[in-house]
Amino acid sequence: MIFIRYENWRSYLRYYPVTCLLLAANIVMFIILALNGGSTNRITLLRFGAMSDIEPFAGESWRLFTAMFLHNGFDHLFSNSFAILVFAPPLERLLGWWRYALVYLGSGLVGNLISMVVYQFSSVPHISVGASGAVYGVYGAFLYIALLQRHLMDESSRKTLYSLLIIGVIYSLLVPKINLAAHVGGLVGGFLIYGLLVRLLKQR
Repeated sequence: MIFIRYENWRSYLRYYPVTCLLLAANIVMFIILALNGGSTNRITLLRFGAMSDIEPFAGESWRLFTAMFLHNGFDHLFSNSFAILVFAPPLERLLGWWRYALVYLGSGLVGNLISMVVYQFSSVPHISVGASGAVYGVYGAFLYIALLQRHLMDESSRKTLYSLLIIGVIYSLLVPKINLAAHVGGLVGGFLIYGLLVRLLKQR
């Protein structure tokens, strides 16, 4: 089972430096938000880089990146950080640090971009934050492995991944204020970016 963590903290820091940096960035930004009005305060979220279709913030493309490191409340931070802490390390170990960072950040951007496109067809103002798109990008990469590189993943890990995806989709549909577009966009982004990397590396 690749999704069970056996490492102590010292080994974890050594083996998964990018994962540790991502976790640290999420926590640091949460603390900054807490000290500047709170992570559930919409004005604070917008000040520090939340995505929104509200003018004049709608046209600021840099928010597609910064929103990945902001979270709306501790529960939001905890759920995404737990997913990164437990499920992302095997992908960093498999790909190496820079390819893993590319999958994570690239799929997060794809998820946020698709989310912003979907926003344009809604009459309700939106503000969106969170690492969920990038987390689903990690799941998307693992989905590629589970379907097309089966020798790299054991059966128990495949079942765990499929269960995560099924529960994630149901949760995204049933719970209000969940950004389903970012989740699906990140999943597709991770699947495609990982697949492209695999093909490029094979050619080389």
